[in-house]
Amino acid sequence: MATIAMKLNGTIYTTIMNLSYSLSNKIRVSAFLVLILAFVSRSHGENTYEDNSYEFLKREYSLSKPYQGLGSSSSSHWEFMGNTMVMPEHIRLTPDMQSRQGAVWSRVPCYLRDWELQVQFKIHGEGKKNLNGDGLAIWLTKERMQIGQVFGSANVFTGLGIFVDTYPNDDKQHERTFPFISAMVGNGSVAYDHDRDGRTTDLGGCTAHVRNVEHDTFVLIRYMRNRLTIMTDIEGKQEWKDCLDMPGVRLPQGYYFGVSSATGDLSDNHDLVSFKLYELTVERSPEEEEEQQELTLPSVDYRVDPNVHVEDEGRSIITTFFIFIVSVVALVVVIVVILFLYSQYKDNRRKRFY
Repeated sequence: MATIAMKLNGTIYTTIMNLSYSLSNKIRVSAFLVLILAFVSRSHGENTYEDNSYEFLKREYSLSKPYQGLGSSSSSHWEFMGNTMVMPEHIRLTPDMQSRQGAVWSRVPCYLRDWELQVQFKIHGEGKKNLNGDGLAIWLTKERMQIGQVFGSANVFTGLGIFVDTYPNDDKQHERTFPFISAMVGNGSVAYDHDRDGRTTDLGGCTAHVRNVEHDTFVLIRYMRNRLTIMTDIEGKQEWKDCLDMPGVRLPQGYYFGVSSATGDLSDNHDLVSFKLYELTVERSPEEEEEQQELTLPSVDYRVDPNVHVEDEGRSIITTFFIFIVSVVALVVVIVVILFLYSQYKDNRRKRFY
């Protein structure tokens, strides 16, 4: 009986050990698969940043196929205007025809402090290089649903504008290669100069060859801790590349997102494929919270207001005259000192001979 009990105990022990080993392997395999999936999801796409922020997709501010949140009913989160056409695979803001305008605008004001926006778009047409236009704009502004000359929207706005400009209007501009992505912060009084491609007011940007390409094209706009960052994924490599990084950008809350486009004498198809907004969770100090609450107008710390012109002409004439007088006086003093020293030197020489 003792032998049987020992054998039974041994069998039970072996069975338990096998089960434990099998369970342990399954746990390891599951954990390994979870790590692989997490790595793939991070590397594929939605975000390649490494920081302490956490992302949450905000569907009320987002648009993606089949675009159910877009419409004219009061329950829709988005509405469209102009020549915009909603299609199964994209939203066509403007067709490849002259003098067309189109836009989509959110009905819901955005009160997110820190966010990341990923926009997939497609610009294509029959026109040859530099015989196409005009481009599209991504907005976060106080005003909405306004028709104007800047990519189908108003040239004076309050908030943020990101411009994908495909045609150079300024013939004298040789330092930029188009298409070009730029950004501007408007305070409601500064106008975007369309004839000069916004050069007098933009914060900078980058060349972006986004027209008539076979692969998907994306732009990423991130606003975190008063820092505006723009990146692009336009080469079909599924990786973000730097375009613009500007600290000191201050945007109030309660503004509206929108995307607009326009054609003139030249044209292109301007298609919006998806618009995904993510909330970034960032820890803030009480001082930062108070500063945000007091913010009423958009501003940029490191850019001079182009509307402020200092008249220096009269001042420069006075300054030049003053400098001239001082120079003459200084020259006279130097000459007098030199003559005095020379006179002293000659007197000393004479004394030696007596």
